[in-house]
Amino acid sequence: MVRTRATVRDLRRQNRSVLLTALFLDGPLSRLQLSAATGLSAATASTITGELLDEGLLVEAGSVDSDGGRPRVLLRVNPAFGHVIGVDVGETGIKVELFDLAMTRLSTVDLPLTSLEPGAVSSLIASGVSEVLDAAGVAAVSVLGVGVGVPGTVEQGPPAVVHAQTIGWDAVPLEKMIRAAGVDLPLLVENGAKTQGQAEMWFGAGRGARHAVIALVGSGVGIAVVTGGVVHRGATSNAGEWGHTTISFGGRRCRCGARGCLEAYAGADAMLARYREARRGADLPPDEQTALAELLGSRSAVARRVVDESVGYLGAGIANLVNLFNPERVVLGGWAGLAFGALKLDEIIAATASHALRHPFGQVRIELALTGPDAVAVGAATLPLAVLLDTGADPRVG
Repeated sequence: MVRTRATVRDLRRQNRSVLLTALFLDGPLSRLQLSAATGLSAATASTITGELLDEGLLVEAGSVDSDGGRPRVLLRVNPAFGHVIGVDVGETGIKVELFDLAMTRLSTVDLPLTSLEPGAVSSLIASGVSEVLDAAGVAAVSVLGVGVGVPGTVEQGPPAVVHAQTIGWDAVPLEKMIRAAGVDLPLLVENGAKTQGQAEMWFGAGRGARHAVIALVGSGVGIAVVTGGVVHRGATSNAGEWGHTTISFGGRRCRCGARGCLEAYAGADAMLARYREARRGADLPPDEQTALAELLGSRSAVARRVVDESVGYLGAGIANLVNLFNPERVVLGGWAGLAFGALKLDEIIAATASHALRHPFGQVRIELALTGPDAVAVGAATLPLAVLLDTGADPRVG
């Protein structure tokens, strides 16, 4: 009897999850459209949507004409049911953003980082969470959770522990530290490339693909690999360290300590370092994004050579992804990836073609990300939302 009750409960939860996910990603939809989209019977769809309306998770959103009958009521996830917060921990700053459940941005704050010491980062995150809530006049009790995207790999807890070798973090108990800094909301911590990948798969250039690679190029380099609609994390959540695959045996020293990593050639930090070396210490703005824009816009022969070489390295790195994973789509994002790709996407695609096997390259589309430079924060904000969609229940209850 216990097994039967558990099975019925699990099925109900699964059905709620399926309906909520369909409405969040594709709504507003009528009950008939929901039944067709999810494969649930009309009676099941009607019963579950009635429950979700009573709980305030869904609201009516107008109506559409039916074939000869009464207009069909459209349903959508209630934007006011709660809020989510996304945090992007970069190497030069922290971005914190507050959203409603329609993923409408309500407030945002950018906090410069003067130290990557974990305690300083934790304090800034706590400060940013308070600032976005105050700016929007939103009470903390309405927040479903705070998602945090970080460099490096995340050992999922509880509590979450971060290993980010390139910034000197070794088994940092970041979740505990953020709580100690004053954040008592539900916390979810994930690698920043994976949160960007989720944003692109839900809202951006990866939408509709079952097999995709979302590449993040910022100061460093990372990816999220989606196979069968699921982000691949590996045995200990370390999958996706594309930046630390070897592109040149015995090559340039990478920040991780190894030689020849892709990140030592194609990340923004590496591109700027190679330019400074070639110009024997050329003076560039201290802000990395401004400096990269200056490099990309320069007409000097040295700058053109560094940019052209970077196109080749990035193309070779993407070709490795095409050969390894055979994706339908490769999405290039991250602030440096977007800046670079806006000027050089056709050349990057050509460089990829020259290094990839012909057949898998013929099956792939290489596109720029659509969710913008704050994709990591957007994706981080979807982490608590994913808990709601996966369980079909309010994560603030119980």
